[in-house]
Amino acid sequence: MTIPTLSLKGISAAQTPARVDMEIYFEALGNRYHRDQNPTGTFPMNVAENHLCWDILREKIQQITRENDIPEWVASYGDPSGIPDFREATAIFLSKFLIKKPIDPNTLACSVGATSVIEMTAFLLANPDSTAVIPAPSYPVYTGDIGVFPGVKRYDLQTHLELEELKNGIPISIAQLEKSKEEIESSGSNFSMLILTSPDNPTGGIYSEKQLRTITDWCISHQIHLVVNEIYGLVRINHQHPDLIQDYPQPIEFISFGSIMQEYESPYLHLWHSFSKDFGISGFRIGTLHSYNEDLIKAYKNVGLGHSISNYTQWTLTEVLKDMDFLDSYFSAFQEALTESYLIVRSTLKELNIPFNPSYGSLFIWMDLSEFLKEKSAKSEEELWLNIYQKSGILLTPTAGFGHQKHGLYRIVITSFDHEDLQLAMKRLKDYVNAKRSSR
Repeated sequence: MTIPTLSLKGISAAQTPARVDMEIYFEALGNRYHRDQNPTGTFPMNVAENHLCWDILREKIQQITRENDIPEWVASYGDPSGIPDFREATAIFLSKFLIKKPIDPNTLACSVGATSVIEMTAFLLANPDSTAVIPAPSYPVYTGDIGVFPGVKRYDLQTHLELEELKNGIPISIAQLEKSKEEIESSGSNFSMLILTSPDNPTGGIYSEKQLRTITDWCISHQIHLVVNEIYGLVRINHQHPDLIQDYPQPIEFISFGSIMQEYESPYLHLWHSFSKDFGISGFRIGTLHSYNEDLIKAYKNVGLGHSISNYTQWTLTEVLKDMDFLDSYFSAFQEALTESYLIVRSTLKELNIPFNPSYGSLFIWMDLSEFLKEKSAKSEEELWLNIYQKSGILLTPTAGFGHQKHGLYRIVITSFDHEDLQLAMKRLKDYVNAKRSSR
């Protein structure tokens, strides 16, 4: 008999990958397409990374490191929730570009990436075995982020079935929230958190100001923590582009939840942000919590040492955030590049008559490939996902974990490759779809 060398949690961790597609993702990365060195390579388009304007930001960072001496304090310990200069620079940045209202740096706590912020927030706000409600479909790794260490359960709230139901925004209602609360409490758990993502992952939808205010009032009245994840808050497509405007007959204006929070200053309202997606620096590992709950910020400081960001990283990004002229030009270039990527993928899906949800933002398009399923089942979804990869080299995000009731919906990341390479990836997708239809 083999004696286990790990704890029960350790055994579970060893047997449970963070994502079901990680092994095949690393395989695809090892054979990634390159127009000269590997023209028959693969297109991993399943992980939410933004590679569009890294060259612009890299040049700025290189300039900073060439022209400035590293401060003495960088080599020392600092505030676990972020050094004061970094939190101040982040507060000014969020005030100008996202929230559009001044915010106090003391309402911010920072740690190593969005994953850390989500985990820490759930750990500090919700008791183990309580439940977080998340409208489906949604980010699969929320399950691990709120569950592995905080021990919080995930409840996938089914707000719709078909893509067509998203045309006027994400159709969440108070009646749905009331029903989920009754089901959770009847199961012996407690509805402790509601997590919204705006712009949404994977649908690209956004919540209107009216929706946010209605949900805010409901959550406060029931003492439920409302957290809005705006990690894609600055990853917004120009839906006023002349080639896109017809897709949005009743356009929704993006309003940061931070502006609503400032009016209420409620201990039940919180916002998440990260520099990973808008700046395309996932590897820098910088996430931010914004909250007027003073006890939450204090608790974050007290237990956040193991989640603190490297001082060198904080210093470097602080210098970037000080240059408002650079930030203006960067985000102008980024939105233009993002919109072009979206146009490339959108035009392909339109040509192929593949249903998709018109996106307001994020790094994705959420599309319906259910016509190619052998049957409406999770097994058939996985078979199709693998077949697309094997035949075309395109690795989509698998459907497992999104928590949605309809089979055959897949996410494609539109920012993994430059525009020339993305065009080739779309040609491969066309060839695959046409061959699949011909074979039937």
